[in-house]
Amino acid sequence: MDARGFGMSVRRDFVEGVVELMTVAATRLPVDAHEALRRAMENERNELARKQLEAMLRNAELAKGLVRPICQDTGMVYFFARAGRNFPLLVELDGALREATREATRRIPLRPNAVDPVRERNSGDNTGSHMPWVDLEVVDGDGLTLTVLFKGGGSEYPSVARVLPPIQGINGVKKFVVESMFNAGAMPCPPVVVGVGIAGGVDVAAKLAKKSLLRPIGVRHPEPEVARLEEEILGLVNRLEIGPHGFGGPTTALDVKVEYGHRHPASLAVAFTTNCWVVRRGTAEFKADGSHRIVSRHMGE
Repeated sequence: MDARGFGMSVRRDFVEGVVELMTVAATRLPVDAHEALRRAMENERNELARKQLEAMLRNAELAKGLVRPICQDTGMVYFFARAGRNFPLLVELDGALREATREATRRIPLRPNAVDPVRERNSGDNTGSHMPWVDLEVVDGDGLTLTVLFKGGGSEYPSVARVLPPIQGINGVKKFVVESMFNAGAMPCPPVVVGVGIAGGVDVAAKLAKKSLLRPIGVRHPEPEVARLEEEILGLVNRLEIGPHGFGGPTTALDVKVEYGHRHPASLAVAFTTNCWVVRRGTAEFKADGSHRIVSRHMGE
């Protein structure tokens, strides 16, 4: 096989691998999310809330068995790539991920959710301007670690970012997050995973908030001070008792994730976002020859 043929083969294998990753993420809950929902159900004393959690777990089992999306809103597609500078598809990565998204939309299937906001036209295949979104980090090596996140409209709608007066400090951040969750109510389909970003600008804070959702439930930030902040905000959010689908009870959030960047002395930007109970994410590692393995753990493994 000549070099061109080898390149085409690598791209085909890569696209197929991404479609497989997207299929797993769309149809099978991560193990950490499944276990968190099961624990919440076991601890739930509110009968209506417990029935919601039972229905969620049953829904996840059916989706796994039928290999069908866990939710009818299959969300917007976000890719987070950590690519070696010698990965052979680095220059073609955006195009290859678009191709995989089109294939996944047709084959899984995914609901077409990419709408041109100016012309109000749906592209029909989940691709368009900046969609799928690709967050790329280039490192040494020739491999690629790829995470896909499906973000539903209900969980994205209450997302908000604001610049606080720095004098408010971390107490201001906590107040902002709790108020944001209160205002969100049942819209993001709780129990949710709350993502919090803190930085000097709202764009950076929003990006960090979304990336924080990639960390598994129960895995704390490596810095003890931030880990304690996550636990404190989790307790505050659950005291709201919005509960599963708004039916009350102690489980409004399954977890809270915080990521931060250094800020300007005159600005304290904070962003709030959520993942609904359908925590659709998955990670795969790709080699230079296009072969791959899925490294995230999902139901049925």
